Amino acid sequence: MANRINLTVFKKFFSSNTGGGLLLFLCVIISLLIANSGLAESFNAFLQTKLGFENDTVQLNYSIKQWIDDGLMAIFFLLVGLEIKRELVEGELSSPKNAILPILAAVGGAIVPALIYVFFNHDQPTHHGWGIPMATDIAFALAIISLLDKRVPTSLKVFLAALAIVDDLLAILVIAIFYSTELHYTYLMYAGAILALLIAFNRFGVKSVWAYVIPGLFIWYFIHHSGIHATIAGVLVAMTLPTTPDEKESTLEKLEHALANPVNFIIIPLFALVNTNITIHQEMIGGLTTPLGLGIILGLFFGKTIGIFITTWLCVKSKIANLPEHANWKHMAGVGMLGGIGFTMSIFISMLSFKDPLFIEEAKFAVLIGSLIAGSCGYFYLAALSKNKKGA
Repeated sequence: MANRINLTVFKKFFSSNTGGGLLLFLCVIISLLIANSGLAESFNAFLQTKLGFENDTVQLNYSIKQWIDDGLMAIFFLLVGLEIKRELVEGELSSPKNAILPILAAVGGAIVPALIYVFFNHDQPTHHGWGIPMATDIAFALAIISLLDKRVPTSLKVFLAALAIVDDLLAILVIAIFYSTELHYTYLMYAGAILALLIAFNRFGVKSVWAYVIPGLFIWYFIHHSGIHATIAGVLVAMTLPTTPDEKESTLEKLEHALANPVNFIIIPLFALVNTNITIHQEMIGGLTTPLGLGIILGLFFGKTIGIFITTWLCVKSKIANLPEHANWKHMAGVGMLGGIGFTMSIFISMLSFKDPLFIEEAKFAVLIGSLIAGSCGYFYLAALSKNKKGA
């Protein structure tokens, strides 16, 4: 029964991310076209337009760009948190035997890229960006592997989804621990008190989605003013929602299903539209060969591929895990390449890593190039494997 539930939920999740990934790619193209046209200045001015209100007590007056980066992206992180909790309760991560391989592969796939980045940037002013190449973009990675359809084993897609979810959890921890500013403990206490209330709701069996979402808005506000990045509020709220391993739709699953399409078809594409409007100039292209550019591009492509493959090999050879069903070592190398599609999380961490606008723009551009290389190589490599298998 549990397998049937997991497969149904996975199909819904996989389907929405596939379409969302394709729309995300389109928004990246549109954003780059705008940024390198006569519309660039007016578009940037529009993004800086303030919306909201403020007084002596409440501060909610931010630019459109900040509402997207700090507000809408908190909803994205809420969905990520829901996916992580569901996987832990009833999905691929609920069984230690099934979970160990994607968990350790995600860890290896995060550490090696960070080490590569540090190798190039350890004595540079850009050393703080080591978290940029650690991330895998779920939407893009699943969209690309879905284009291969039946040419790759279904178990490989499930493995990539589980790995990307663990990868997101690692990125969240990195953001919370290493990329937060000065802390304001009064706001943290307010957020903690409301979070404790939501935990109590869970313990006492409160099932209403709104009982968690409305207090969650206040948690977002207090976290936003505390110095910890506001998007972390989404993950905290997600972890309090009740769920069950049986086939009855839980409160968590109701909210996850309600958010999947808005996040994948509106929020992430908007984030891409706003944050990939990079005006490409000669210095930026030259920046691809600087320590910053090399650390990100090589970290995403080689770091992810090597980290995921080597960790998987060690796990299988030490007999603590098995390869995904019907998958072989060549498949794992291809999945490692697709893991190098950093995009959403990598761009997000880029904006948190630097204060210098030039570093931010160069980092974003390097993320785009690194993700494009990883995605293209992963797709064509796995497609070639399928052709060779048929030819044999």
